[in-house]
This record gives sequence, structure tokens and C-alpha cells, in this order.
Amino acid sequence: MIRNIIFDFGAVLVDWDPHHLYIPFFGDAQRAEWFLTEICPYSWNTQADAGRTTQEITEERIALFPEWEKEIRMYYGRWIEMMGGQIPGMEALVRDLKERGYGVYGLTNWSRETFPLVRDRYPVFGLLDGYIVSGEERMMKPDPAFYQLLLDRYGLKAEECLFIDDNPRNASGGECLGIQGLVFHDAEQIRAELGILLSE
Repeated sequence: MIRNIIFDFGAVLVDWDPHHLYIPFFGDAQRAEWFLTEICPYSWNTQADAGRTTQEITEERIALFPEWEKEIRMYYGRWIEMMGGQIPGMEALVRDLKERGYGVYGLTNWSRETFPLVRDRYPVFGLLDGYIVSGEERMMKPDPAFYQLLLDRYGLKAEECLFIDDNPRNASGGECLGIQGLVFHDAEQIRAELGILLSE
């Protein structure tokens, strides 16, 4: 029986997207896409999610692409401009689950430096019974040890947990432990799937 629902943060509870910053800056969606693919790709940002400092990885990137220094420094210097709002419908879903007696938790790949900038800006984070942040723990999804850390910290049983993530690899990362996974597309879809699973 599922007793606890665990949520990813970015693209599930809140909207984080570097395009929010770089499309207006470049004035060209294609140029922004090229920059975020070739100069500051998501794989580079994951180093901060894994616990490295933003200053360290920024200086390394500038050493590789000195002609892009201004734009690279923007990534963390103006990072808050990458944030949109809460994902529509998700705060209401989390509230509903809490009211029905389910535990609600968070498991996120996020920098220990940038998450505090948004933690208090979004009401949905305040609803959670607990969460762990990869940058603070120096481990990341889909490493099963990261999921196990959440279970251990909050005294949860894997077979009583369901994890929701927009990345299929991350959604299934805890299945070897017994945590059921669901891939997130939008609030309506996930509410419907939860309605079926939680009624079983």
C-alpha cells in the first residue's frame, strides 16, 4: 500500500528553465538553444547539482570558452531569472494528498547554492514533510543510494513509496529498492494515474 508520495522539483513542482534567461538576452531562441547546448549544457550544470561550487565550474567553463565569459557568468550570476512559476495544478495536488493522510516528500537534483534562493518563494515546498537536495548530499538521481538516503532519513519503507519525476531514468531509479516510479507530464495526467494507483 502506498503511503508516501515523493516528488522531483524542477519541471514537476516548479518551472526551472535556462531558456527563460537566455532567450530574452540573445533575442533569438535558436541562438539561446545553441548556447545552452554547446557552451553551458545541462550536463555542465549537473556538476553543481552533484555538489561542486558554482564558482569552480564557472571558472573552468570560462577557461574553455573565454570569448563567452559574460554569458557564462550570467548562468549563475542571474540564475534566479531562469525560474518560472509553480507547475500548474501541483500545489493543489500536494495539498490534496496531505489532506488525505499521505506523506509528501521531495528528492531533487539541485545545487546547494541555488536551491536556498527559491525555497521560500514557492508555497509548494513548504507543504512537504521533508526533502533532500543532491548538492548538499553529493549524490544524485538515479543513484539508488540517493533514494535510500531519503528512506533512511525519514524512516520510510520503500514498498510504501511512489516517486514522481519528469525524467524516466530518475523515475525508475528507486525501483531496485522497491520504490514505484511514475513519469510526470502534467498535473492532470499524474493526478489521474495516482487516482488509479492509490485506489488499488
